Amino acid sequence: MESEKKIVVIGGSGFVGSRLLLELDENKCINFDKRPSPFYNQITKTLDIRFKEHIQLPKTAKVVILLAAEHRDDVSPVSLYYDVNVKGTKNVLDKMDDQGINHLVFTSTVAVYGLNKHNPDETHLLDPFNHYGKTKYEAEKLIRKWYEKDSKNRSVSIIRPTVIFGERNRGNVHNLLKQICSRKFLMIGDGQNMKSMAYVGNVAAFIKDRVEKTEAGYRVFNYADKPDYNMTDLVAFIEKTINIKTPKIKIPYWLGILGGYTIDVFAKFSRKKLPISSIRVKKFCATTQFDASKAQTCFDPPFTIEQGLKKTIEYEFINPKQDDVLFFSE
Repeated sequence: MESEKKIVVIGGSGFVGSRLLLELDENKCINFDKRPSPFYNQITKTLDIRFKEHIQLPKTAKVVILLAAEHRDDVSPVSLYYDVNVKGTKNVLDKMDDQGINHLVFTSTVAVYGLNKHNPDETHLLDPFNHYGKTKYEAEKLIRKWYEKDSKNRSVSIIRPTVIFGERNRGNVHNLLKQICSRKFLMIGDGQNMKSMAYVGNVAAFIKDRVEKTEAGYRVFNYADKPDYNMTDLVAFIEKTINIKTPKIKIPYWLGILGGYTIDVFAKFSRKKLPISSIRVKKFCATTQFDASKAQTCFDPPFTIEQGLKKTIEYEFINPKQDDVLFFSE
């Protein structure tokens, strides 16, 4: 019954949200999303956070988990980033105000730091480079103002995860795994750039952990599973797990980015969304390493990074689920 719903998940029909709902007590939570839930439709209602009048939170709600966001690299029009990530956040905060809900868990992103920063922690200067990062930064500022209106009673946890991978995801990490498994992978750059990653099972567990900690305060956490790999070592780990070898040819960065720009032009005129673009080449070759020691001091993840990678590789490529047609794109 909705009268018993104390946990509100907004945006729980996607990749992270579906794993999170697995962790939560269905009897105590309700999911709002613009799409049906593939697994938890019995507790899901349609909602578009761009429209405040759509947001009707249960009167019994005690905590809101805000996952909803436009985050792909190729969102069009660009205004959608701002309508969903900024205006949508403001609408949710206003509704929480109306109902006196003081506990918020918000998923932001390490994209607020920008590219090629040196292992930034939560105090690092924010310098977002794309619309996703910029709009999440704006949303964080709105949340900070909301918190400061009643800081004695409000509890805010902002989680900035690095790239998230796992079973069923069809994002950048999956594309890398697929290229390696098909022996079509070619390294762009020297392969020494460091990569922080996060396994979806650990991200969901960390969100649940922050839901259960209701003490007043404003807390920001980077989230990444350690240790970090450079691209060369990551590819070697994947090859060893699958027991294959890939070509050791390395494409110079300038040639890779030129190819990315060429594909951008083709995608623009053909109006097709392609798996390769200049921004994805930049992200692949960038150092995206983040200090997550703050989260590590208060949370013990249920899986190691190696276990997460092996579980994903097993599920997707070694013993793929032939009857499993549901996947989440990044």
